[in-house]
Amino acid sequence: MKLYAGLLITSALLLTGCGGAEPAPTPSPSEEQSVEARPEIPVMGQEVRVLALGDSLFAGYGLASDQAYPVKLEAALRARGVNARIANAGVSGNTSAEGRARLAFTLDNQERAPDLVIISLGGNDMLRGLPPEQTRENLDAILTELDRRKIKAVIMGLLAPPNMGPEYRAKFDPIFPSLAKKHGAVLVPFFLQAVIGRPDLIQQDHIHPTAQGLEAIVAATVEQVAGALPETAAKTAAPPPPR
Repeated sequence: MKLYAGLLITSALLLTGCGGAEPAPTPSPSEEQSVEARPEIPVMGQEVRVLALGDSLFAGYGLASDQAYPVKLEAALRARGVNARIANAGVSGNTSAEGRARLAFTLDNQERAPDLVIISLGGNDMLRGLPPEQTRENLDAILTELDRRKIKAVIMGLLAPPNMGPEYRAKFDPIFPSLAKKHGAVLVPFFLQAVIGRPDLIQQDHIHPTAQGLEAIVAATVEQVAGALPETAAKTAAPPPPR
């Protein structure tokens, strides 16, 4: 957790000096990394569509587009025999409010409704010191809309570092598990767990994972994502390769 605290202290100072993170332009559905140029791994079974809605942790900040988490996650799922197709709707700098604002547009402009949405939002809210109540409200609204559309969800949880103070942490940390329970979503308790204490897996900005760091995060989370996919996909999937 010391590294995590250091990363977020550094980024908080950067945000203070810059007046807040500058979000990248919201991509249109045609600009999302829907892996048309990615190398294909032959698989069997019905194609499963997944939408990755998030911030820089999905956008692949500082990396080539084919090194982003959703791209690596898709490859890991396909290696397990899951015919997965992941559309990357990660936008660097996005807060939970911005993710909420573009959710309907993004869903409506997919070729077809996704079978699963994975969500990584809330980190920029924390870095900007936004009230946790707002983060909870926005994520709750996102999950409510997915419930209305009968789309399953995976929530990538985050933990506030010690420098945010005990009061903030007491309000922020429970957001993800409580909303996962409320909406029946799958929870990854701490999305960045695999790179904590591993400075070799963090970029020089001391904030974002390297390509190798994202591989570690994928390895730590792919089974939970696979378990959230429709049963038909799970039945056709091959068992994980031996370690």
